[in-house]
Amino acid sequence: MRLRGETAYMKIVILDGYTVNPGDNPWDGLARLGELVVYDRTSPDKIVERGEDAEIILTNKTPLSAETLTRLKRLRFIAELATGYDNVDTAAAGRLGIPVANVPGYSTDSVAQHTLALLLELCNRVAEHAAAVQQGEWAGSPDFSLRKGPLTELAGKKLGIIGFGHIGQRVGEMARSFGMEILAYNPHNRNRPAPFPVTWLGLGEVFAEADAVSLHCPLTAENMEFVDAGLLSTMKKRAFLINTARGRLIHEADLARALENGTIAGAALDVVSREPIAPDNPLLHLRNCLITPHIAWASIEARRRLTETAIRNVEAFLQGEPINIVNSRYLGQAGETV
Repeated sequence: MRLRGETAYMKIVILDGYTVNPGDNPWDGLARLGELVVYDRTSPDKIVERGEDAEIILTNKTPLSAETLTRLKRLRFIAELATGYDNVDTAAAGRLGIPVANVPGYSTDSVAQHTLALLLELCNRVAEHAAAVQQGEWAGSPDFSLRKGPLTELAGKKLGIIGFGHIGQRVGEMARSFGMEILAYNPHNRNRPAPFPVTWLGLGEVFAEADAVSLHCPLTAENMEFVDAGLLSTMKKRAFLINTARGRLIHEADLARALENGTIAGAALDVVSREPIAPDNPLLHLRNCLITPHIAWASIEARRRLTETAIRNVEAFLQGEPINIVNSRYLGQAGETV
């Protein structure tokens, strides 16, 4: 800790601030709390160099492994610029006495809205039809109505939601307004109360019965690539798969084969296993797979809520009363090997 006159302050380093603040979401509130250094992006080989003098580090997707954390000798607090924190070895941080705070709930409405936008695009094919009009297909059509493929009405259809936390529930609430029936699977808290009618089913039952399945669960060691050929084969041929959670929940090669073979009708993804997407990703050029570049969370409203909460997390730590800590069960275990 450094001293500036009578006031204690710390060096604060943001490793990858650009996606949160490309110029429209200032860091002013954070700059008032210490000596702030902001990097737009940080490659793994630069993390220690840039963070070695930092007492507080903020990261969005820059990885903080156990090995990296042991080399950051001054580090006392990690503030995630996200809800998910799988880029940080939280157990190792805890054993080193470093609390990790995340930002829960900031993007619920934005992610839910994007999920419904993807579902509506699969059903109404708005972009495809708008492009056809611009390319002159409607002007040259003999009919007053030009259809590029089947259109689907949501009323009466079943939406399966995997992971029924805040986002999953908000998606269900929005889908209900379209007249959809909600099927839900939540592995760690089954049959949790919901403010609207929900049918609770097993994982396989949801995939088999739903007309569309939407993923809203965190990525864990247990569920990595759980959406595989076997599970996809149980879905209806006219069903859709939507993922706005984490890319590695899906076995991408299996999904590509399912889309190519007509096992399911379509998929819409905002996340993939490697981001930015790899040029050889098997899903990249499939006509019945919509991919957006991890933007569901990124509305200006959501990003400002994210920044405000991250600042509160840092303030609370500096005041000795940290909040939103995700690794509390590991803190104080410094005797263990990292």
